[in-house]
Amino acid sequence: MPRRSIHIESLSHLTPIPVATRIGPLVTCSITAPFNPGTRELPPDIGGQIANLFHHVGAMLDEAGGAWDNVAKMTFYAPLPSEIFAALNAAWEEHFPEPASRPSRHTMIVPDDKSGIRVCCDFIAYIED
Repeated sequence: MPRRSIHIESLSHLTPIPVATRIGPLVTCSITAPFNPGTRELPPDIGGQIANLFHHVGAMLDEAGGAWDNVAKMTFYAPLPSEIFAALNAAWEEHFPEPASRPSRHTMIVPDDKSGIRVCCDFIAYIED
């Protein structure tokens, strides 16, 4: 089964890795930073950073041939998870409105690297052809 690298206009890495990869029905992403689309700039607020994450993930899903319904799990990484939960839950309910059909989710505490990034994420999706 061939592997296909996923590239999107709104986000890229400075290293030679794709933002996501698809092998058969499995799609996984590299760590997704909350940069403003097409830049390396960050919104100063949590809401803006979370909105950017969901924008980038949506673009990856689209490029892989899927949609939000294909997401099996998302993991979020934050130095202070309590500061992201209100904005994250709002975006979560917007993208996954059916309580009986939401992906699993986990939040990991990571060190604050003083870059201004308050939250990052990754995901796993399953997209049947």
